[in-house]
Amino acid sequence: MGNENNQDSVVCLDAGSGKQIWKHTYDCPLDPKYYEGGPSVTPTVDGDQVFTLSRKGDLFCLDAATGKVIWSKNIAKEVGAEIPTWGLAGSPLVEKNLLILNVGSAGTALDKATGKVVWSSGKEAGGYSTPVGCEFNGQRCVTLFGAKTVFALNASNGKKVWEHDWKTEYDVNASEPIIAGDKVFISSGYNHGGSLLQIQDGKATVLWENKNMRNQFNSSVLLDGFLYGFDGNTGPKADLKCVEFATGNVKWNQEKLGAGALMAADGKLIVLTDKGELIIAEASPAAFKPISRAQVTGGKNWTVPVLSHSKIYCRNAKGDLVCLDLKKE
Repeated sequence: MGNENNQDSVVCLDAGSGKQIWKHTYDCPLDPKYYEGGPSVTPTVDGDQVFTLSRKGDLFCLDAATGKVIWSKNIAKEVGAEIPTWGLAGSPLVEKNLLILNVGSAGTALDKATGKVVWSSGKEAGGYSTPVGCEFNGQRCVTLFGAKTVFALNASNGKKVWEHDWKTEYDVNASEPIIAGDKVFISSGYNHGGSLLQIQDGKATVLWENKNMRNQFNSSVLLDGFLYGFDGNTGPKADLKCVEFATGNVKWNQEKLGAGALMAADGKLIVLTDKGELIIAEASPAAFKPISRAQVTGGKNWTVPVLSHSKIYCRNAKGDLVCLDLKKE
């Protein structure tokens, strides 16, 4: 997704060549606010359909092959939900026949086939994170960050299963909760920090809380009992850290890589720094161990790099997209 001349676009590209297959465009303001502006949501692909959401609530169900609109609506207007300061940013979550959005006080669910609202939680502005599917107390749930609280909701009806207050400056709760069994890691920037919660009998108990991992907007990843993520607010001073999941203790700290993003695959970290350097490193709590690194884009890079079929895709804030082939010749 991108924005040009106050119009959002959803673009489908050939993965191998980058050639445009189709493009869907609609009016939406760029609305820069301390950053370049434009869409903050990643498209969600479900079979032969694609779901996208604009910062202002424009929700589309598109045919994945052609880009044809199957159904659309402005979901914020329909449910009367306030839009948060930096716009809607959580990607749609497909949960069986439901499409669940971080819209409203604690989420909204629609019938994914028709767009009809199934349940909605309230009209206050929500948080910025994407809902996460999970299981608690034998119930199928979704966990998401509200503006001031992290919730788990029964996926089918939206009723709260548990909640935990988490107030961050400017109500910026943007990273996704990380769920491992009955434990949930949450983290926010603006010097708030991170916390590990244990969920039992509908209650959240704090196991630890500190300022060792402050995810401003991109989530950490959990691998073999350790969290890897960017700690700190936006800008060049953000550090890449490894933190022990069970204790919150820092195992290592790589300074000043900027407010980048990362994913993990095959026991390795795929890191894109704020300034567009791609780093492949061993996912080890012993030390930061880069295997290879290369400058792949310029400008500001806040988008998570994506690995798919031996290719890595990297995108900067200007909308430049780079594809790197990892196959050995």
